[in-house]
Amino acid sequence: MATLIDSSVLIAAERGQLDFGDLSAHYAEEDVAISAITASELLHGVPRARTAAQRHRRQAFVEGLVAQLPVIAFDLTVARVHASLWADLAKRGVAVGERDLMIAATAIAKDYAIATRDGRSFAKIPGLKVRRL
Repeated sequence: MATLIDSSVLIAAERGQLDFGDLSAHYAEEDVAISAITASELLHGVPRARTAAQRHRRQAFVEGLVAQLPVIAFDLTVARVHASLWADLAKRGVAVGERDLMIAATAIAKDYAIATRDGRSFAKIPGLKVRRL
């Protein structure tokens, strides 16, 4: 099975709360990627750093990740899955954050599980294989 790594996992690794080497070893036998939305979330955190040193560390961490991991685009196939999920959840009155729904749609469209530390949003999305870390 392939796995899409959510930003919650990568942020924990960047903060030293999770060992990225252990994470990489755990998923060594399968395809691992991030979504373009996750890349955007991580890049958004760079200019929001409190200090220049923190900004430099974040920039290096994010650039290292996007150089190492494939980034899956939000394309028309993903957009179709996203629209269907969004309509279904709205019909049932279930709220999920916009970016989380886009990440989930990417995972579903590409037949990836999602590795996350977020126990709220992703669990609400039908058809999404969730791996809690």
